[in-house]
Amino acid sequence: MTSLDIDRLGRRAEAMLDELAAISEEPDRLTRRFLTPEHKRAAHLVAQWMAEAGMATAEDALGTVRGHYAMAGEEAGANAVPRLLIGSHIDTVINAGKYDGMLGVVCGILAVEHFRDLGRQMPFAIDVLAFGDEEGVRFPTVLSSSAAVAGQFEPSWLEGKDRDGVSLRDAMQAYGLDTAGIPAAAISRDEALAYVEVHIEQGPVLEHADVPLGVVTSIAGQFRTRVTITGMAGHAGTVPMGLRQDALLAASEMMLAAEAIAKAHPEASMVATVGQIAVKPGAINVIPDRVEFVLDLRAAADAPRHKALDQFLRKAEALAGARGCAVAFETYHDCPTAACAPWLQDQLAAGAASLGFSPPRLVSGAGHDGQAMVGMTDFAMLFVRCERGISHNPLESATVPDMGAAVATLIRFIEGFRPPARP
Repeated sequence: MTSLDIDRLGRRAEAMLDELAAISEEPDRLTRRFLTPEHKRAAHLVAQWMAEAGMATAEDALGTVRGHYAMAGEEAGANAVPRLLIGSHIDTVINAGKYDGMLGVVCGILAVEHFRDLGRQMPFAIDVLAFGDEEGVRFPTVLSSSAAVAGQFEPSWLEGKDRDGVSLRDAMQAYGLDTAGIPAAAISRDEALAYVEVHIEQGPVLEHADVPLGVVTSIAGQFRTRVTITGMAGHAGTVPMGLRQDALLAASEMMLAAEAIAKAHPEASMVATVGQIAVKPGAINVIPDRVEFVLDLRAAADAPRHKALDQFLRKAEALAGARGCAVAFETYHDCPTAACAPWLQDQLAAGAASLGFSPPRLVSGAGHDGQAMVGMTDFAMLFVRCERGISHNPLESATVPDMGAAVATLIRFIEGFRPPARP
């Protein structure tokens, strides 16, 4: 077992992340949405790095960049080769940090590069995957690219449109992708040995514990529900308060109700967030007659999450009725809780322990591509400490030593990787 220069690995990761962060739709902040020209530029850069690390590269019908590092004795063009999948995403939120998603892709590339430098191949292939639709920022879909790899893509998603009226189908065609190739993007269960992802924690637990790495036990389940309230517009100065059908005030009460429901389920680590709202007609002196917002509801278990959503829907209808408004709901994202495989957790922890780290086990409140991949194979995640737990923010930060520790742990994990026997 060769020694690993953790500082060098961390510096390499930082340099690659800086280069990726320079690819943005906006000059003064990092924004890279799915299937934009900037996404394509980032994908080409990642493919270049994969090739330089000794991988054969390809891009599937959903724009996922794939690097394949052949197993020992693998013949060119061989089918159904057993492979360990390592991945994350390269799309971002609006005004993002440079570590979310991208760190996992870079860690996978650097780990493969380590084995290429040694001239070493494993008894299994390694595929590094750079997904493109983890954030769900552009279209009313989430995890569509990883869902395609897992064979879970829903054809109806192709008709979903962004704010400019561009459908996912049209965006794919403009990007140069063929929708007819979506079924071929799936990796079979027989090929996939496991899926592993490295990601910043996006929370403060590791920093509070003063440890660089953590092993994830599960990813919280998530609903995204679009709520539309319809009232009656009127003059702000002439309609008495008791006679108004103010859609915004009804929406405000609904948001507070969502907060109260989440707080009532601390045992499920439940959280409720409204991060997007549209008010019409949007004039200073007109009572709002239409409000649309999206409720993001998450919990560490599915039963209380479903119960909470049902409670919210009933409460929202009552609040709308009390103000003479109508309300409609569209739950367009329902991602169940995804448990990380214990055998993979243990092997990740062993990889970290071989380097002198003792990673705690923790739940991920944020969603990740593993939620789609669990439908196809076992998965696990390695969390990396981030400063103050800040994420989805330009202040997002991870240190060079911590990133180096993550790459080194991934290398040790690969060296010791032993999938369970299959029936």
